[in-house]
Amino acid sequence: MAGQYPEKPVRRRRKEDRPSELTAAALELFAEKGYAATRLDDVAVRAGVSKGTLYLYFGGKEALLNAVVRKGLVSALSQWKEWPENYTGSASDLLREVLLSFWRVIGSGEVGGLLKLVLSEAGNFPEIARFYHDEVIARGAALVRKVLAYGIARGEFRTLNPDAAAHIIIAPLLMRTIWEHSLACGAPSVPPEPYLAEYFDLMRAGLVPPAILSNRKAPYLEISLS
Repeated sequence: MAGQYPEKPVRRRRKEDRPSELTAAALELFAEKGYAATRLDDVAVRAGVSKGTLYLYFGGKEALLNAVVRKGLVSALSQWKEWPENYTGSASDLLREVLLSFWRVIGSGEVGGLLKLVLSEAGNFPEIARFYHDEVIARGAALVRKVLAYGIARGEFRTLNPDAAAHIIIAPLLMRTIWEHSLACGAPSVPPEPYLAEYFDLMRAGLVPPAILSNRKAPYLEISLS
């Protein structure tokens, strides 16, 4: 009897995959054309579904973009919130891992192009910028603040303003992300590995108390992204 219904599992799996297929197609088109020029008809065609099917899952283009951000970035960021609470090692090592993870999610790969899209479209669609800030930038800054507080409590970091410092620490990674998805295509730049190594070394020098810094002669970190 089971052999009489071979298509049902395939159809069920296909239906479950449709949201992911739609967000993947949308990400490609948003990266290629930008938000304003991307049509839902084009997303549906690239995903291999009808426009009506797209509307079954997403109410419109803004909802679709929000889903792309949530799938590609927010889901990865959500797992970071447990790090400071469960971590017992060096604050410098934790901050390094947090920022490297942030770079891998935000800076590398096609999903990193969302930041460029948000910046280019923010003037005409401020709700996009607000959503990206609240769901991505604010989450990353909140985690960095926790790590800074952890380091200050342990005496590894000097006393500082964690709100301001968190944004200062994140800013070079955001700028590098923008570079990777814009100017890098036509202008030479420092490869990511030495860029991040120097970034971490400069950051470490600004965070740790002077007495600790004077006892560390070796470079802070050698970066390997492979």
